[in-house]
Amino acid sequence: MGKSIKMKTFNSIINILKKEGYEITQDTKARIEHMLECLEDKNRFNNLDQIMEWFKNQRRKCEMEVKKIGINELEKWDFDNKTQNIVHDSGEFFSVIGVKVLNSKKREVGEWTQPMIWQKEGGILGILSKKFNGVRHYLIHAKAEPGNIHKLQLSPTLQATFSNLKKAHKGNKPKFAEYFENPEKENVIYSKSFAEDGGRFYLKTNYNMLVEVDENEEIEVPDDYIWLTMYQIKQLLKYDNLINPHVRSIISYL
Repeated sequence: MGKSIKMKTFNSIINILKKEGYEITQDTKARIEHMLECLEDKNRFNNLDQIMEWFKNQRRKCEMEVKKIGINELEKWDFDNKTQNIVHDSGEFFSVIGVKVLNSKKREVGEWTQPMIWQKEGGILGILSKKFNGVRHYLIHAKAEPGNIHKLQLSPTLQATFSNLKKAHKGNKPKFAEYFENPEKENVIYSKSFAEDGGRFYLKTNYNMLVEVDENEEIEVPDDYIWLTMYQIKQLLKYDNLINPHVRSIISYL
């Protein structure tokens, strides 16, 4: 669908909705644009077959190894006798705490105890967006995490705790963090706090963000990142264990 044809289709839908008595707001226009984005593949760089080959190659190149070890073998993690939690020696990242649940009359049992992950501060889950020839693309990362099936999954541009952003691990700052830490207001399409799974995380939230950059801004893209269209993201959701849950959470707003 060419740019002029797409605009004609967009305006036709707007006119139909107006005739039916719908209020036309910025949200209305954004959702129509999103619907049209999902209908055909107009990626400037790669088609779906090329994207799948790129991702398979990223998995082949990934050298990260993950082995299960005993809790006592963890480096820089220890049992805090005062709090009785498992904590990192920096005081950052997360802790493993215990909770006792009482009077839960609408659950399977009325009370129980369990471990939970507690993090005093959340993180940022952000996707960078840019239009190429009028078509919106989203910068997605083939990110390795120790708990991922097959190690790599397609993840947001930025997926980092505030501890990582502060470099509490003494390593490198996550790529593209500068676009999300202090973005220009007019570039922010969406930003809201979302709760993590309350069955495993204790009062944990992340800041979901969708940030747009100007079409004329040049962005150097590392080889483990790729520009995808919304059509392609939707198609890739049909595959098992390919798109990570944070991408799904961010695009759910659209």
